[in-house]
Amino acid sequence: MFSCFPQSALTDVDAQLRGYLGAVRDAELADLTAAIQRFVRGEVKGGSAQFCPSSAQLCIEVRERKTMRELMARRAAAQMPAKQAIA
Repeated sequence: MFSCFPQSALTDVDAQLRGYLGAVRDAELADLTAAIQRFVRGEVKGGSAQFCPSSAQLCIEVRERKTMRELMARRAAAQMPAKQAIA
């Protein structure tokens, strides 16, 4: 993500990285990857197209991706018995 957004000369990249790691330490890799991709693509509402998100912004998007993944999994599980009954 750092390579996709410009950094200020005053940015402490190590501190920023520690903040990110602390914020997402319990996140699933799939949710983290999806959140980062959405920031890089400019798909996150309220996200800056010019600067890296804060650790809080990244964490919020990771939680949203988790919610979406879980909803899609529940929907797929609910449709599974219907598909098996047809077969």
